[in-house]
Amino acid sequence: MIEVPSGCGTALVTPFRQDGSLDEQALEALVQWQVESGIDWLVACGTTAETSALTEDEWLQVLRTVTEGAAGRVPVWAGCTHNVTKHAVERSRVASRVPGVTAILSASPYYNKPTQEGQFEHFKAVARAVEIPVILYNVPSRTGVNLDSATVLRLAESEQNIRGVKESSGNLPQITELITRAPRGLEIYAGDDNMALGVIGAGGAGLVSVASNEIPVEMAQMVRAALDNEWSTARRVNRKYFPLLQANFWETSPGPVKAVMAMMGKIGEHYRLPMVPVSSVTRVRLEALAVELGLLVHTPQSQRDLHVVTPPPP
Repeated sequence: MIEVPSGCGTALVTPFRQDGSLDEQALEALVQWQVESGIDWLVACGTTAETSALTEDEWLQVLRTVTEGAAGRVPVWAGCTHNVTKHAVERSRVASRVPGVTAILSASPYYNKPTQEGQFEHFKAVARAVEIPVILYNVPSRTGVNLDSATVLRLAESEQNIRGVKESSGNLPQITELITRAPRGLEIYAGDDNMALGVIGAGGAGLVSVASNEIPVEMAQMVRAALDNEWSTARRVNRKYFPLLQANFWETSPGPVKAVMAMMGKIGEHYRLPMVPVSSVTRVRLEALAVELGLLVHTPQSQRDLHVVTPPPP
């Protein structure tokens, strides 16, 4: 059985070109930068990746680009969420056959709002479709339903390859209960940057981060320090960058994080509808914060002739 990592993983954005196509070159460069910056694993095709706007072929191409770029240096989790169980199962099977994919990350079915029993059967089907580890993803703000601790524990008992939970409920008591009751081999990860230290302090295994798209070195350092009980260092990093962790959600993610990364010159600021660029007010605030944190090493975006386009899906 492949081990699941501890530390800080990055939920990668998906770069697009101005015409709306995938920007594989920018994604390859992003993967290289992430690995060289000390990130412990990568998540391809998660929520931050605008995966719901990708075609099946594009979804697979992103997985291949990320795994080929990582080249075995770090694990890669493949996002395989769908609101139809048979499609989630098929995606998981396809992803598990991509060389370099080490785990499946799958969220509760969105829009359907299944019961706890419905979620149990859904995740059981996904887990039984593959042999590699499955990481459950609880993100009620996106799916409309909470994955209760009792359901997670039933799943972990039922399926041995269910090895972790990315917890983005924002409910620290629930997360702490799950950590406390989890059997050996089931790891709990913070799914929100602003709750990383709280979750790790309760016994979590690390963080799946949005902010590490922008500051991979710093987020990896913070998480590693917390896991090593070097809390003064962890709190110092958290205190400095906490405004950015909050700013990434001033508007719907990944709008703000992509805006900042474009200011940094890492990607072009292009989205797939229904995602659109952040408002002018938010852009000014983001730029001011990025300057304050020393993230911009070139002329700020507002002083350059940057044409932002929102192309429709191909």
